[in-house]
Amino acid sequence: MTAGTTGDDGTTGADRITGADGTTEADGSTGPRDTGADGDWAVTVPTGYRLGPWEVVSPLASGNWGSVYAARRKVPDEGSDAGSDEGSGGEPAGTPPAEVALKFVATTALGPGRSRQWRELARREAEFSRNADHDRLIRVLDTLVVADEERPELDGVVVLVMERAAESLQDRLDAAPGSGPLAGAARTITQICEGLVHLHAEGWVHGDLKPANVLIMPDGSVRLADFGLVSRLDGTHGYAPPLGSPDYLPPERWRDGLGERGVPVRPTADIWALGVTAHQILTGGSFPFAGATAGARTAVAQEYASGRAPLRLHPGLDDAWRDFVTRCLAPDHASRSSVTADQLLALAATLPDTGAPHRRTRPGWFAVSTVAAAVLAAGTAGGWWWSSGREGGDPSRAGPTARITVYNIEAPCRKQTERLRACSMGLALDPYKKYQAGNVSERRIWHGDVLQAHCVVYDGDRVADETGVGTTRWYRVRVAEEPSGYAWFPAVRTRQEPTSLPRCGESARPTGSST
Repeated sequence: MTAGTTGDDGTTGADRITGADGTTEADGSTGPRDTGADGDWAVTVPTGYRLGPWEVVSPLASGNWGSVYAARRKVPDEGSDAGSDEGSGGEPAGTPPAEVALKFVATTALGPGRSRQWRELARREAEFSRNADHDRLIRVLDTLVVADEERPELDGVVVLVMERAAESLQDRLDAAPGSGPLAGAARTITQICEGLVHLHAEGWVHGDLKPANVLIMPDGSVRLADFGLVSRLDGTHGYAPPLGSPDYLPPERWRDGLGERGVPVRPTADIWALGVTAHQILTGGSFPFAGATAGARTAVAQEYASGRAPLRLHPGLDDAWRDFVTRCLAPDHASRSSVTADQLLALAATLPDTGAPHRRTRPGWFAVSTVAAAVLAAGTAGGWWWSSGREGGDPSRAGPTARITVYNIEAPCRKQTERLRACSMGLALDPYKKYQAGNVSERRIWHGDVLQAHCVVYDGDRVADETGVGTTRWYRVRVAEEPSGYAWFPAVRTRQEPTSLPRCGESARPTGSST
């Protein structure tokens, strides 16, 4: 199976498999990662598929609009176009590696607006990567576009050829055995700082720093990766598309307006993201702001930034590093502007490695903190899963039922075998009222739970999950603990779309609900 490649006309490059559109991270690591889609891949590429000199070996990771595969260099067959060197400039200087990671982004399968957005991100990453040369930045070796009329699902797909890492920092955090620091924490943080010092000195802002975009090479060294949101500074700031990962965006990002050129980004945004990432490295993965979801944690961060709540870092954070993280997490751009990457690099170089991880205590800490996080998150765009409420009706008139499986978009919660309160979600009591405090059933649900639904409404109050995906569709599900016998489950919390359910009748609209 062989595909030709077309040249880089300025519209090709890397995909953005991340951020506010509900996608999951994909990187150049060799270890398997959670696709975030229960085995559904955005771009399905068979093992053995040939693209230029590369042959696909195995899948690595996927998001909603792109997938990453391990590949190795093959000697092209005589007469085959597998050896085509058309791309962003042919073979890179020097001897190319035998193994690489290929990032496939399916821009052709998207609508015109979305396709243009992803192509712009691809162009950003390709342009930056061609000019970037530093030991702390992942190398992008080539950019290609698949030309394969025999496989229309792949024809036109943009591909980035990247040097291959051993794993990502997120992989290490997912495998962390305790709530203490990762092994080599000080070295990892120091090398992340080195990458940021170089970027900022060259007039760039990374814009999407997080553990999934920090790659670990076979020799243990660190590389920053995923430059789809990188921005060139024009004076004090640059501009980027309104995307990103909520846990790592600074509080001011939610207040900055969206202009024709995008949202303003500054080096202080990378400093904030460094603080969040360093906190995770030093505590075995714990976020500095409590909450079971990105929306809940973002709400807590906003309360801190507004001065209504103190900064409560993980109690297990080593005292020697607490000042480092606190400096990074100064509450606003103005107070953070005096904290530079080179200052933090100098500070990190003086701090000790904090030892081996110990037994995990994070679940208990989160469980204590989630009550406050729930209150803070209520009413925010991404915090609907923390709400509460009341409803009435007769579930016996529901008609046929359908089994719906609960899906939690938070990967750490999907991997939990214990039913931790921090990973639980709520059910609404009235689908037509705001999903906030006072409108949640006492019944909690967890990823993998199976609910019995017997009807659906399509015009309920709009809610959104932590990635911004919204819905007005609610399923009425049986809940024995409620006096009415049921509660309401939002469609964004399942991957299923049952077609056999009837619409709920007028009795589904409780007295007092607005129409």
